Amino acid sequence: MKTKEEKFSGVKLPGIPAFVFNIILLFASIILLIKLAADMSGLQSGIFIVADSLLFVFSIISFGGFMQIEPNEARVMIFFGKYEGTVKENGFFWVNPFYAKKKLTLRARNLDAEPIKVNDKNGNPIMIGQVIVWKVVDTYKASFDIDSAPRATGTVTTAGVDKVNEKMKSYEYFVKVQSDAALRMVAGMYAYDNSGDDRERLTLRSGGEEMNEILENQLNERLALAGIVVVEARINYLAYAPEIAAVMLRRQQADAIIAARERIVDGAVGMVKHALDKLSEDGIIELDDEKKAAMVSNLLVVLCGEEHAQPIINTGTLYN
Repeated sequence: MKTKEEKFSGVKLPGIPAFVFNIILLFASIILLIKLAADMSGLQSGIFIVADSLLFVFSIISFGGFMQIEPNEARVMIFFGKYEGTVKENGFFWVNPFYAKKKLTLRARNLDAEPIKVNDKNGNPIMIGQVIVWKVVDTYKASFDIDSAPRATGTVTTAGVDKVNEKMKSYEYFVKVQSDAALRMVAGMYAYDNSGDDRERLTLRSGGEEMNEILENQLNERLALAGIVVVEARINYLAYAPEIAAVMLRRQQADAIIAARERIVDGAVGMVKHALDKLSEDGIIELDDEKKAAMVSNLLVVLCGEEHAQPIINTGTLYN
């Protein structure tokens, strides 16, 4: 029993000569049948009529053996339930008309999944979407190792798949369901973004190509059963769910303000230190600790303030 894809080894004739021969055979059987029907004398004529009728039926049935295979297409050949191989050669052919010829495309295809709501590693609800490029590489597995297509017509909303009907091939529906499952798994393994003191090396937002590679590996592991390989997978949509988007936006703004303030303070302290060191090195003025404290205070106010400082002329001394 065959359990993997094999090349079709049955009789496969060029299509054009077989088509011409079948047309000639069909017209010849019709003409002969008419002539025999005109002469119904004798048992011998009746036998010829039956034989010619069978020849006519055979020529009609033979038309079912023609198949046309375009580039990056294949035909899975099944003879009364038995897998006989796969034809990937391009062209027009004739085979035994009793073969069932299951058509599969080997072309790369896109799946642009609608964003789904999931919880990230920290439990925050997020909206995440993906786009994948996939193709069939093993026609046997795609045809016989899976059977996951919905059986009833109508809309199916399970696993994020909308408007899937019974005409969808099993492996196409399998890709939709498993890609959804892989995306949910990856989203649950990582946080949306760094928050507070939680500084993770990899997050959904900052992962970039590394996150896409993780998603691609997860998809390939799940789709290998169906003889399908994922050429490329990317997260093309990522956002907080609407119910927490406003709160998270304020948190992100607060984080940005804090980070900016820290940068400003670091720069201001460096500038103050440089000013004091420069004054001391050049011997411009000697400052005691109290004067240095006042100078540091004034410089920090000027450098860290959000508004322009207003100059004040001191007509007295520092001590009154």
